[in-house]
Amino acid sequence: MSKTHMFAPRRYLPSIPALLAFEAAARLGSATAAAQELSLTQSAISRQIKTLEDQLGAALFAKQGRSLVLTPVGRTYLTQIQDVLQRLGSASVAAGANPQGGALNLAILPAFGMHWLAPRLADFARAHPEVTVNLSTRLAPFDFRNHSYDAAIHFGRKDWPGAEYLALMPETVVAVAAPDLIKDTGDPKALRAMTLLHLDTRPRAWARWFAAHDLTPPKGAGMMFDQFSTMAQAAIHGLGVALLPTFVAAPHLKNGTLRTAARGVEKSIGDYYLVWPSGRSVPPSLRSFSQWISTQLPLA
Repeated sequence: MSKTHMFAPRRYLPSIPALLAFEAAARLGSATAAAQELSLTQSAISRQIKTLEDQLGAALFAKQGRSLVLTPVGRTYLTQIQDVLQRLGSASVAAGANPQGGALNLAILPAFGMHWLAPRLADFARAHPEVTVNLSTRLAPFDFRNHSYDAAIHFGRKDWPGAEYLALMPETVVAVAAPDLIKDTGDPKALRAMTLLHLDTRPRAWARWFAAHDLTPPKGAGMMFDQFSTMAQAAIHGLGVALLPTFVAAPHLKNGTLRTAARGVEKSIGDYYLVWPSGRSVPPSLRSFSQWISTQLPLA
């Protein structure tokens, strides 16, 4: 059963024309410029701003000559309502683009989104043509209350505050390098003498990998990367050995630009999850997506 959202009393909710007048005047620095942008008269802009200030019980502008200068309250209010207007506009565009089905706004991790999810999205589109999927990259958990995302792809453990979880898959990694860098695949000890490439969100990945092979990791730091895709390219160009998720490494191993540096795969530090805000009704688009993604598991 969905929960009813409690909004502020209506007397505190300003009209959209008043917010637009205030936002334009604040951004442009004058009621005249705001009037030109919104195709209104200067007096209409002034009336809307006065109505808004009366409703809030606070002055939003202070006059300096012919210019309007935001008060401290006005600066804070501007930042907040610009975000609200942007989200409202995005929601309206999404609803208009697909009035029968709706949009799914999904925050993704770049490697998972590019190498695992994107190749499968055509199947979801065929199964659910009524849903439009909008993808945005986010590297770390965020507060769903401050964003318009319906769900996100999360890696790690069940440590995303205020979220519901659908377990997708564990992450398995494989050690890979350029073919010219690896003469014989097999002995993990040989990698101790090689340059190792690191991901900044997995700083102990190589230490765990060597420990799984009963080896002491080598001392010293290698190159650091913030995304698997750039680390894979560095490995392809012979800069060192990379630990890549199997779904990232697979196409490079298939086309021969990378070679397995040591036999076997190892489980990484966490798992992939689909997460969405708890306490919020689940939109039909997310329900369809979660049912579909469940059919794509385990990882092929």
